[in-house]
Amino acid sequence: MADLDRTCAILADLVGFPTVSADSNLDLITFAADLLSSAGASMSIMRDETGGKANLFATLGPPGDGGIVLSGHTDVVPVEGQDWSSDPFVLDERAGRLYGRGTCDMKGFIACALAMAPAFAETDLARPVHFAFTYDEEIGCFGARALVRELVEAGLRPAVAIIGEPTGMGVIEGHKGCYEYTTEFTGLEGHGSAPERGVNAVEYAARYIARLLDLGEQLKGRAPEESRFEPPWTTVQVGRIAGGAARNIIAGQCAVEWEMRPVSTEDADFVKADLGAYVDQVLRPAMRAVSADAEIVTHVIGEVEGLRAVPDSEARRIVCELTGETHAGVVPFGTEAGLFQSAGISSVICGPGSIDQAHKPDEFVALDQLDACLGMLERLRRKMSR
Repeated sequence: MADLDRTCAILADLVGFPTVSADSNLDLITFAADLLSSAGASMSIMRDETGGKANLFATLGPPGDGGIVLSGHTDVVPVEGQDWSSDPFVLDERAGRLYGRGTCDMKGFIACALAMAPAFAETDLARPVHFAFTYDEEIGCFGARALVRELVEAGLRPAVAIIGEPTGMGVIEGHKGCYEYTTEFTGLEGHGSAPERGVNAVEYAARYIARLLDLGEQLKGRAPEESRFEPPWTTVQVGRIAGGAARNIIAGQCAVEWEMRPVSTEDADFVKADLGAYVDQVLRPAMRAVSADAEIVTHVIGEVEGLRAVPDSEARRIVCELTGETHAGVVPFGTEAGLFQSAGISSVICGPGSIDQAHKPDEFVALDQLDACLGMLERLRRKMSR
């Protein structure tokens, strides 16, 4: 089995790359590519349209379909405004825990996969093992969306994807979708003493939010009886509102950033149709009665499919066998798994660490979690050998 010390050394290097979503991940991708190339992997590096970010897709073993994908995202959330006990981009070991940004979400899994690559390379594999490392998961799963599209276009059909998000090495077979939007309101500025002569973008945004929150209450009544999620219904949430210049100026601009975590696509369609009708029939006409240039526009930041629990899942069957788990659960947070599933790849989530540590100051992964992950991958190696 891959040495835990080697895994920790790789993780230290990975944490040292400050791959916050707003910045490039190319140095990390080059580092991972060098390790996989040294193990004899064939690989493709796929840059985004800016050239500043990239996906890595590498393969060990025989060519062809039916392989198993080990998938992880390389980007991390920012650390600004958080009170860390140590440098978040320097791995710090204390009392059996490894602290640093991304240790559990999800560079710990990537480190395990990279540490295991030489062992996979030395094995006569019956089917290929793929390594898929993506960009921009934290801000809309843009990298995985591009990667999956390229796999489909290339006609490559892996059979199984293991997404190593932090689950405490439990097996997760389902999660809600994650739909993210920014709705922009353009009004007409004016003096605060004559509000009827302007169109207050902030006030119309407030009405829009009120409608959204009302829909959130209605969604509670639409929860499927068999829903295993907590909470069992589709949720909506407003994360940020920005607009206006001063209290005595009618606000000409406002933007609302909001999200929806749908249990089903039907719920998502219900919310979008209701909001669309409310804008078209109520808000926009009222705004344009004062200013013909008034507008409301919603930008789709990302609509990432949920992971559907299916009766016959090869991924669930394999990973339960590897981990000894007898039950697969569901979670409310989103991952890239639904994108792989949408391409016909049986998908499951299983990785080291706890989601309770993700995105927080002093994020950590426990050494015994990394050891358990290495054990799972070693058993996968044996299972895949001829």
